[in-house]
Amino acid sequence: MNAETKKRMRIMVLVVGIFFVAIFTYKLITDLLYKLSLARYSQVVTVSAMKADYSMWQPVVNAVGSTRAIRGVNVTTSLPGMVRNIYFLPGTMVQENTVLVQLDISTEINQLRALEANAEMAAITYKRDKEQFAANAISKETLDTDLANLKSLLAQVAEQAATVHKKTIRAPFTGRLGISAVNPGQYLNAGDKVVTLQQLDPIYIDFYVPQQLIGQLAIGQMVQATVDAVSGKTFTGKITTIDPIADVNTRNVEVEATFSNPQGEILPGMFAAVDVTSGHPQSYITLPQSAVTFNPFGDIVYVVDETDSKKTVTQTFVKTGETRGDQIAILEGIKAGDTVVTSGQLKLKNGSVVAINNAVQPDNSANPIVKEKS
Repeated sequence: MNAETKKRMRIMVLVVGIFFVAIFTYKLITDLLYKLSLARYSQVVTVSAMKADYSMWQPVVNAVGSTRAIRGVNVTTSLPGMVRNIYFLPGTMVQENTVLVQLDISTEINQLRALEANAEMAAITYKRDKEQFAANAISKETLDTDLANLKSLLAQVAEQAATVHKKTIRAPFTGRLGISAVNPGQYLNAGDKVVTLQQLDPIYIDFYVPQQLIGQLAIGQMVQATVDAVSGKTFTGKITTIDPIADVNTRNVEVEATFSNPQGEILPGMFAAVDVTSGHPQSYITLPQSAVTFNPFGDIVYVVDETDSKKTVTQTFVKTGETRGDQIAILEGIKAGDTVVTSGQLKLKNGSVVAINNAVQPDNSANPIVKEKS
């Protein structure tokens, strides 16, 4: 074997050795990574948890609506004319028939007086001719003409008096006035706005309910509502009207509830959140909403199992019901007494080992209070 052949053999042995070393190193690294992965996934995950239990649940129909005055109009003038006097203060309460604005009636008063004089003269003529007719001094035709003329003039007097009356603009009902839209000396055309008038007590709240829930509502049913403008206060009213027809596009039914509003705190056009108590209280297993992981393929919770002094979790599908504040009703999937993870689920999978630390628990109030930031 010459030197060249020996050299080639050494190179071949070296290459084969490097190849086997590479395979061994790769196997060693993959085994190490696998063990690290197992170690990572077998780490104890700290979660909060609670025992599932029953609580009484009052069925409530939730809706949003808007407020509406029981009576509200833009006070307008039915006849044209110049504003002579304004007798109201914007934003104040007025009683029905209170004079708000007086339009100029000087011309109309003069015309009324002329018509009254003509009617008075016609009455005198009719009375005199009636006596003449009794003495057969005039014909029946003349007397009939006198009577027709008198009735015509009296009708003109009444019409002119109505014109004068209409130029005194009055409040059509008791309510609160808005911002004035007129000034003294301003000329108004028929139909021009003078001021807004709203009757605020009582007040309506109109809201829509899906057609499948309308059977839970009835006239006279109690309704609770909150409005953003009156923080921390709940108003109580009653359902007064349920529309007999559903909206063809949304399949919702409009409902009208009436609320007492003596202080005028609720104004027309405000947003309102409405709760209608329906049916009898029922018992449901309830959990904080944070305990449920909502997925397109189903809602899940993690149930804690304790075996051999080790706590593990099992992923469990549940059927959820209505929500109430921070809580949600669980209809199927778990039973009372099961320990359910309430926070920390993002790190969990089936069989994960957990440690329970309830130092901090998620919100779990049926009636949470929104606290304003200071």
